[in-house]
Amino acid sequence: MKVCPGFRISPMSRSKSSSKRPLWIIVLVSLVCILLIMVYLYPPQQYSSCYLLSSKFCGHFEYWLPPISAKVLNDDELTARVVMRDIISMPTVPSKNPKIAFMFLTPGSLPFEKLWDKFFLGHEDRFSIYVHASRHKPVHVSHLFIGRNIRSERVAWGKISMVDAEKRLLANALQDTDNQHFVLLSESCVPLHNFDYVYSYLMETNVSFVDCFGDPGPHGAGRYSEHMLPEIEKKDWRKGSQWFSIKRQHALLVLADSLYYTKFKLHCKPGMDGNKNCYADEHYLPTLLNTADPTGITNWSVTHVDWSEGKWHPRAYRAGDVTFELLKNLTSINENVHVTSGFKRVVMRKPCLWNGMKRPCYLFARKFYPEALENLMNIFSNFTVF
Repeated sequence: MKVCPGFRISPMSRSKSSSKRPLWIIVLVSLVCILLIMVYLYPPQQYSSCYLLSSKFCGHFEYWLPPISAKVLNDDELTARVVMRDIISMPTVPSKNPKIAFMFLTPGSLPFEKLWDKFFLGHEDRFSIYVHASRHKPVHVSHLFIGRNIRSERVAWGKISMVDAEKRLLANALQDTDNQHFVLLSESCVPLHNFDYVYSYLMETNVSFVDCFGDPGPHGAGRYSEHMLPEIEKKDWRKGSQWFSIKRQHALLVLADSLYYTKFKLHCKPGMDGNKNCYADEHYLPTLLNTADPTGITNWSVTHVDWSEGKWHPRAYRAGDVTFELLKNLTSINENVHVTSGFKRVVMRKPCLWNGMKRPCYLFARKFYPEALENLMNIFSNFTVF
């Protein structure tokens, strides 16, 4: 074969140019694949792992990628979650004589003991009484209260000792397996209905009455501390009145909990993080039960407290305030109201639903001065009036 003069064949030149193109394509495809994998494993917080891909392609893509794991729980949190789940799902302890445990948290004597005696009279087989007196030994005027004091310790307002007293009352009341519902009351609380009505209201439903709502303001989420992490996230932080009425499973759960309690004991105090005031009795139980069993609580308390004056303490009723009209108004309220804190105060109203039906919200009320006893006794001479 003849070759034209001046023309040289370069057999390697074609192979070089052809080899460069596949190399760059491979590198480019590799980088794209790595980018897609990184986006899948670490997507932007507001998007899912497949936000860059079509759903059809993503289905095949996810098949061969490692699964995204949920939040990794530490040993204590995992144990707490398992215990909570099993306690909530466990069947109710059978009882031939189910009772309500009335637990009084008081500094000393109960000024309305005569009124409660009238309330309880004739129903001795359907209730139990427990008295936690934190300062002075009570002087009882009713035989129903004699011998019902439990071992008590000092309680300071706004501190974890308030929660300790609640747990102490629950521990004593849970020893009686007939106690199926547990009501926390103060020395200033009075009943608004007769015993039969209260018993039916509490025992014929499977939920606990715990005040609970999310307050984004300074007296709600503003009290949250990052030290609560990882067990308690800010989105799960709740607020509510301490005056609860809970079923047996929730009472057991409160006693079994040590993980969340310890977080509150260490990181929810007056004067925390500079000028931040956190009150454990307003946040511990709502946060715990909303986390463990959000559908098992009503989000309102059956004990009425009037905060309409906007002060640090609720409205208190003196003798002259106690009238038939006042009690009738309290017993006719069928909506619970929550107001957020801060400049942007938001008022939230929800109906009180009992077994799906709208019913009056309150069975008890506070705060009443001792001087109101005589008027209350006269009005409650016939409990069926309400």
